[in-house]
Amino acid sequence: MNCEISEPRFTCALGAQNTVLAIPRAIPIVHAGPGCSSIVSAFAQSGYQGEAYAGGNQVPSTNTDESNVVFGGERDLRSEIESAMQVMKGDLFVVLSGCTAGIIGDNVEEIAKDYAVEGLPIVGTDTPGFKGNAYHGHEAVIKAIINQYVGNVKPNVQKGLVNVFADVPAQNPFWRGDFEQLKILVEKLGLKVNILFGPSSRGVEEWKDIPNAEFNILVSPWVGLEVVELLKKKYGTPYLHYPILPIGALQSNDFLRSVAAFAGIDKEVAEEVIQKEKKRYYEYFVDTADFFSSLQNNLPYELYVSGDSLTTFGVTKYLENEVGYIPSGIFVTDNPNQKNEEKLRELFAKEFPNYADKIFFEIDSEKIRDRTEPELKKTNRALVLGSDWEKVYTKQSGNLFQYISAPIHQQLIVEKSYVGYRGGLRLLEDIYNTLFEGKTITNQTYQAKLA
Repeated sequence: MNCEISEPRFTCALGAQNTVLAIPRAIPIVHAGPGCSSIVSAFAQSGYQGEAYAGGNQVPSTNTDESNVVFGGERDLRSEIESAMQVMKGDLFVVLSGCTAGIIGDNVEEIAKDYAVEGLPIVGTDTPGFKGNAYHGHEAVIKAIINQYVGNVKPNVQKGLVNVFADVPAQNPFWRGDFEQLKILVEKLGLKVNILFGPSSRGVEEWKDIPNAEFNILVSPWVGLEVVELLKKKYGTPYLHYPILPIGALQSNDFLRSVAAFAGIDKEVAEEVIQKEKKRYYEYFVDTADFFSSLQNNLPYELYVSGDSLTTFGVTKYLENEVGYIPSGIFVTDNPNQKNEEKLRELFAKEFPNYADKIFFEIDSEKIRDRTEPELKKTNRALVLGSDWEKVYTKQSGNLFQYISAPIHQQLIVEKSYVGYRGGLRLLEDIYNTLFEGKTITNQTYQAKLA
């Protein structure tokens, strides 16, 4: 049986390296073979996200070889840990094991504990590729930090303090902007947010503050559920599970109302925030009416989306409910297990009852192409949201394309996000600005049409 994946969408569990690097001043120490860390770093360059504080060629690695397979690699790992802590300035060190260490049984967690008992900020976790993909590695690292670094402390619950869990850093090229915008949305309700990852985070200070939160917010269909369940069990912290990325007015309204109700915030306070945001949003939205009416015969309406379940469901709901697109092919690429896949199918059927047969779970981009390209050749009224893998054949068919998922190597992404009210407007701009590219329509034909 051929299990080869053509045109992959994610890395192995060692992709957790990028989760560590997303925490300000956190440093991964990789116990794996030569090249493993570099491959993971290369994937993180989707959207040219940069190396972060200690990424790229700076990542300490044991570069295990044949001798380690025979005699074990724990001695080399101890040497690497001591060297890294001596040379590199970090607030938290996270030891990650690759396939070699996983096969021969090197116990990175126990080794990390030997240094942690001396008061050093270090944890260890198993992330060999055969255990899962980057989504698995992401959850494994978070749980390791909570169990080994934050530890068994007694919570000092602070009213109005919340932890927010959402995107998988680097795996989603828009993660930095998404976290920042989620933080901004929640803070509009008067809550204080530990966002944990990215430039808006206070680093390990926030992680130590995790047990003191009044509640947790998980913005994700399935990734992170094990984390918030752990926090509920360990510290008694309740959580709000919001499975769809809030994009545009309708979803943002619902998200804010859900958070406000869970937090026990006065309904009038929440509605005042929502009305203010809606007013601004629709003033801009209505101003696009002339553009849409003048180009109505050129506008696409068939929608194809490829990406992780969080982003895919969010953009699909926004474009169907607020812009009028018809979902024609929604491809979920984050490879959930069978149990989570069933939950995602139920969620999709609930949110899109008329299009329950349009969702597909596929991690191979070549197979996504086999399903999508023949349909695109029959029309020039389609919009495809996806990655580099979808761009070429979409452009060749004369249809519209917009990036929303990795890999992305033809666009620089700094702090772009489609989350929230402003994010919905930004997505609208990005989609329809592509009308002036390629075969669909040019600036000259647009001006002629106005005349």
